[in-house]
Amino acid sequence: MSKPLKQIHLAAHFPGANNTTVWSDPAAGSHIEFSSFAHFARTAERAKFDFLFLAEGLRLREQGGRIYDLDVVGRPDTFTVLAALAAVTERLGLTGTINSTFNEPYEVARQFASLDHLSGGRSAWNVVTSWDAFTGENFRRGGFLPQEHRYSRAKEFLATVHELVDSWHGDEILADPDTGAFLRDAKAGSFVHTGQHFDIHGQFNVPRSPQGRPVIFQAGDSDEGREFAAAGADAIFSRYATLDAGQAFYTDVKNRLAKYGRRKDQLLILPAASFVLADTDAEAEDLAKQVRRQQVSGATALKHLEFVWNRDLSGYDPDGPLPDIDPDLGESHIARGRAQVRMYRDPLATAREWRELAAARGWSIRDLVIETGNRQNFVGSPRTVARTINEYVQADASDGFILVPHITPTGLDAFADTVVPLLQEQGVFRADYEGTTLRDHLGLAHPDTVPADRAAAS
Repeated sequence: MSKPLKQIHLAAHFPGANNTTVWSDPAAGSHIEFSSFAHFARTAERAKFDFLFLAEGLRLREQGGRIYDLDVVGRPDTFTVLAALAAVTERLGLTGTINSTFNEPYEVARQFASLDHLSGGRSAWNVVTSWDAFTGENFRRGGFLPQEHRYSRAKEFLATVHELVDSWHGDEILADPDTGAFLRDAKAGSFVHTGQHFDIHGQFNVPRSPQGRPVIFQAGDSDEGREFAAAGADAIFSRYATLDAGQAFYTDVKNRLAKYGRRKDQLLILPAASFVLADTDAEAEDLAKQVRRQQVSGATALKHLEFVWNRDLSGYDPDGPLPDIDPDLGESHIARGRAQVRMYRDPLATAREWRELAAARGWSIRDLVIETGNRQNFVGSPRTVARTINEYVQADASDGFILVPHITPTGLDAFADTVVPLLQEQGVFRADYEGTTLRDHLGLAHPDTVPADRAAAS
C-alpha cells in the first residue's frame, strides 16, 4: 500500500539585505514603500500560502570596514511592517526575523503577543543570533558573542519568552456576574526568571494571545543550530538546493527530535528556494542565465572572491583571470568581528580548486562566481516547476519551500497564477484555508494542548 501524498507547505520571502534581488531591473519596485509589502502579501494570500517571511538586518552591509552598497540593503522595522500587513490580510501568517543577541525577552514577548492579537493568531518568530562586531556597535553592549555563547543566550532567550507569554492563563480574566466588569487575577502575568543571561521578574502585561505563543522558526545550519531547532522550533529553514543534500539534512534534523520527546511531524523543514518561470523549459533556462548575470555584477563578483582570498581584490578585472596570489590565512580583514567564522574552511584548497576549474573552462572571475554560486532552485515551465517541487516534498527532501523571487513586489505573481493551480490539481496543496491561525496552516498543535513536560522543555 502506497503512503498518502504529503501536503506541500509554501511561503513567500520578501527579500531584505541580499544579493539575489535584481533591484536594477525596470520591473523592480520599492523595498521600503508599504505598497510593495502589501502587494506581495496579498499575492501570497491569494495563492493560499502559509505565511509571508521577512528577514531582518540590524546594520548596513559592510566589507573591509566599508559600507557595501551593491545589493539591496535594509528595510523598515519588522514589527511595524507586519502589524500593517495584518490589517490588509486575513489568513496569511506573518513571520518576522528578530535577533536574540541584542534584544531583550520582555520586549520581544510583548511585541509578538501584540502582533498575534492584532492578526488574530498569525504571528511567527524566526529566532536568529548575531556574530559580528559591526552589528554590535549599534547596541550598548557592543562587540559580538562567540558561537557557544550566542546559542546559550538564544536558548535561554526563547525559554524566557515562553515563560512570559505563558504567565497568562485562560481563566485569569473573569467577568463579575453582578456588574459584568472584567476582573483580573492579581497573579496573572507574574513571572520570575533567573539564569545565566537574564535575571528579571515582574508582570507581563499582554493577555494570552490566540496562538498562545508565536510559531517558532530557526535558521541555523550548524550542529548547534540543528539541535536548537530540534529542541524547541516549529520549523527550520535550510539552504540545500539538491535532492540528495536536502534528504540528508531532512533525515538528520528529524532524527534529533526523539530525544526531546517530539514526533517527526512536529518540526517542518522549509528550504528557501528561488525560481525562474517561462512558457517552456528552454526559455526558462535562457532567462535564468540572464537573471544570474543581473544578480552578479563585476563588482559583486570581486566582493565574493574576497571572502576566500581575505584581501582587497578591487584592482583585479572581474572579466579577467583569478588572482595568482594565495589567500591570506591570517585574521579576517573582510568582515569586522568575524575572525572566528570563515565562509570557507580551507581557503587555499578552495582557491586552488577554483583556479583549476576556471582554467579548464575559460571562466573569468565573474563567470566563476556565477557558475559556482547559488543558482535558481526551480527553473522551467510551470508544469515542470510544479512537478519538481512535488518530487522534492514526496521524497522527504523538505516539507515545502519558502519562495524567494528575484523581482519584488511582483515576482511572486506568475508562480501564484500558474504553478499553484497545478499543485492544487495534483491534490498536494490546499484549495483554500481550513483554519484561521498560522498553527492551523502548518498543522501544529496549540501550546495549551501540548503535554506539560514537552511545553516546559521547549
